[in-house]
Amino acid sequence: DFLAGRWTIKNRRLKTRWVGSDDWELFDGDSTCHTVLGGLGSIEELRIPIRNFSGMGLRLLDVEAGVWNDFWVNARSGVLATPGQTGNFENGAGVFTADDVDDGKPIKVRGVWDRITPKSCRWRQGVSRDNGQTWTEDWFMDWTRVA
Repeated sequence: DFLAGRWTIKNRRLKTRWVGSDDWELFDGDSTCHTVLGGLGSIEELRIPIRNFSGMGLRLLDVEAGVWNDFWVNARSGVLATPGQTGNFENGAGVFTADDVDDGKPIKVRGVWDRITPKSCRWRQGVSRDNGQTWTEDWFMDWTRVA
């Protein structure tokens, strides 16, 4: 429920995902989020005008398993990315992970929602090339509520 509303977003993203990279790009975005199914889900529409980019986040609680599933749809393809990241909220942060492949090699990806207040929150993304032992955080999104 904390995401319901309209947001402005300050993005800071590494230009490459490689360990030791320190070449960041900065850009603005905005998002509109709606709670659905009585709190069992949320739908987010993300827009990044300077990059001519938009997409949709779909988050659903698997009631039986007690696990959240976070899916993404890029507006360029219109294809739901599966599997989604799975995770839970504990101690004020939501941690979501998934297995993926980058350049033919297995990686783990992690999205973390933290710094959650009524007026702001942060999402950050990390990539692990050693099965989750170490992480390179390559994208930070600082959200500020508009309404």
